[in-house]
Amino acid sequence: MKRTNVRLSWRDRAAAQSFRTAVSLHSHTLHSEESLAFIPRYTASVPVVAQAIRQQEERYRTSTGSTLDFSKAFWRPPLAPREAYDLERKQIEDHLEADALVSLTDHDDIQSGSLLSVIDPRIPISVEWTIPFAPSFFHLGVHNLPATLAPAVMRELAEFTRQPARGRLSELLARLNEFPETLVVLNHPLWDEARIGAVEHAQLAGRFLERHGDQIHALELNGLRPWKENAQVRWLAEYSGHVMISGGDRHGLEPNANVNLTNAQTFAEFVNEVRQDRISDVLFLPQYREPLRLRMIETMWDIVRDYPEFPDGRKRWNDRVFYRLKDGSVQPLSALWRGEGPWPVKWFLRGLRGIKSQYVRNALRLALAEPREAVL
Repeated sequence: MKRTNVRLSWRDRAAAQSFRTAVSLHSHTLHSEESLAFIPRYTASVPVVAQAIRQQEERYRTSTGSTLDFSKAFWRPPLAPREAYDLERKQIEDHLEADALVSLTDHDDIQSGSLLSVIDPRIPISVEWTIPFAPSFFHLGVHNLPATLAPAVMRELAEFTRQPARGRLSELLARLNEFPETLVVLNHPLWDEARIGAVEHAQLAGRFLERHGDQIHALELNGLRPWKENAQVRWLAEYSGHVMISGGDRHGLEPNANVNLTNAQTFAEFVNEVRQDRISDVLFLPQYREPLRLRMIETMWDIVRDYPEFPDGRKRWNDRVFYRLKDGSVQPLSALWRGEGPWPVKWFLRGLRGIKSQYVRNALRLALAEPREAVL
């Protein structure tokens, strides 16, 4: 039997009181490479910001004769591993008054957990693994790899991502399942990230679970995906027979919008609770109630703001945003532009800075209001 309890902190203020520990899963650091392809989609209906984006696209088209391709641009989240870990830990300890377990999962990279586990061996070595699955792809959260084997395992996972081979995926998943303290989660399973069509992606997710579901331990309820999509994940979990688990997917300075509650004292104990006992208690935190587009705009501000307190190379936003040129080389924007760059970019940044005003945030909260909460 499986059991997933989903709790909403604003409806049950005492939800965490009967649990000793809260677990933050799926969180990113500067070791992740993040596409900027989402910017036009999330800003299309936002006044000022959308206009700034259109101006920049037109300026680029006029000067180069080609279309500005946001898919060739990427950024790295602002926080280093220790900073990201402490952000998640403090939310749990200060607001939930619980012990904290934190698993950082950068895209196809285990450096964060590897570095932190040297300081504290209790910190898990984890990764968000990209799995090509034509015509799209999926992401698996692989949490708590064995420290001595993690580098070799990551090399194998990365090789599959670069060159997927028929039958190899089952072999790799079987190997991961041999580690009793490792948790394998299908992250945001119904997010059509490749934009092949929502129905087509859902069918692909069903096919993926039919082939590999017995090697997946849980499906993720994602803290940065809409209510409706997470409700559909619940239906998928009922169909596939999986428990559901939290995954905040934090990229900026807003800590994860959901966590798991448990009485486990170590990450290995928590994994056993999910894998063997098939029990999961998911708690959604107040920030999940905010309009998703507003939260994404705030994350965009976290991307493009400066951090004077950070070391050189991370202080300025244009040191953390990169563009792939026609010759295949990658350059930070700081090497391509002076200052904040062309005037449409400056306009865009000024528009984003407006969200620091409580008045603007309140106005956007009303303008971007979403349908009422779905049943999770």
